[in-house]
Amino acid sequence: MDLRPANEDDLPGVLAIYNDAVLNSTAIWNDTPTDLANRRAWLTDRRAKSYPIVVATEGEQVLGYASFGDFRPFDGFRVCVEHSVYVAQAARGRGIGRQLVGALFEPARALGKKVMIGGITAGNAPSIALHARLGFVQTAFMPGIGTKFGQRLDLVFMQKDM
Repeated sequence: MDLRPANEDDLPGVLAIYNDAVLNSTAIWNDTPTDLANRRAWLTDRRAKSYPIVVATEGEQVLGYASFGDFRPFDGFRVCVEHSVYVAQAARGRGIGRQLVGALFEPARALGKKVMIGGITAGNAPSIALHARLGFVQTAFMPGIGTKFGQRLDLVFMQKDM
């Protein structure tokens, strides 16, 4: 497995992982799958801000990806980023998520970021455990603030000082 910066050729694999999470999980609180143009715009936006998108690959296959963006669009939050990490269903349980999130720490520090935040569906025990192993601590629990698949969802915020 290789970890490297994402490029345009990775976008179909990233899109497949993203849309699978939209359709089959509560990891992404969107109801509608997106398209390649959306992921291309996302890549362009991240690059413009010097924010990384890291992919885990085996050969041509994208196994997972991670990135970060602004936590909130206000000046006072300029030291914070919120990250996301998604691993293809067939590749889970191999430590890929841990490696992907870990690959975001140095780029965040290089940009002067002091805090990395993860917003995680409260019922996602594997993701919460992954973040705890990486030194993230739970700093907020927001009950019932989202909905998906006809159910109310709770949100956990975990953060790590960079």
